[in-house]
Amino acid sequence: MNTQRRNLLALPLALALPLARAHGDAHQGHGATADVVKEQKPWGIAGDAKDARRTLTIRMTDDMKLTPNHIEAREGETLRLRAVNAGAVMHEIVLGTREELQAHAELMKKHPGMQHEEPYMAHVPPGRQGDLVWNFNRAGDFEFACLIAGHFEAGMRGTIRVLPKQG
Repeated sequence: MNTQRRNLLALPLALALPLARAHGDAHQGHGATADVVKEQKPWGIAGDAKDARRTLTIRMTDDMKLTPNHIEAREGETLRLRAVNAGAVMHEIVLGTREELQAHAELMKKHPGMQHEEPYMAHVPPGRQGDLVWNFNRAGDFEFACLIAGHFEAGMRGTIRVLPKQG
């Protein structure tokens, strides 16, 4: 194959690489970026950092613990979740419903190099921290977890209770 044709075939891949990240990549979260696509989810929508009045630090360790493992928020509240990786391996925080997190964890076991990033995720290398900013605009019970293959199954997850707005 000639060089010009090979370069043309490689161009789409080269353009896509900066946009796609795997769970294993050193990504720091999405909360501070202005170009986040806001999509309503059952557990809320991407928030604006300027609207976060509270920062909650979640510590992630290699014994597959998230501390704290329970968070409470008020409906309509925007929180900055600061994920601190105190371990020696990659960890992440992913928000969702129990069913969505379980399904995603199963996919990660089958495809550990799966490439994606969403505003409700923060991938954090060892010894680093990453923020995600989320508006909990729906009351209910939700979860957060590390979905790196094997971590979810080992119990690396927590709960989020979003209380209804006060009247």
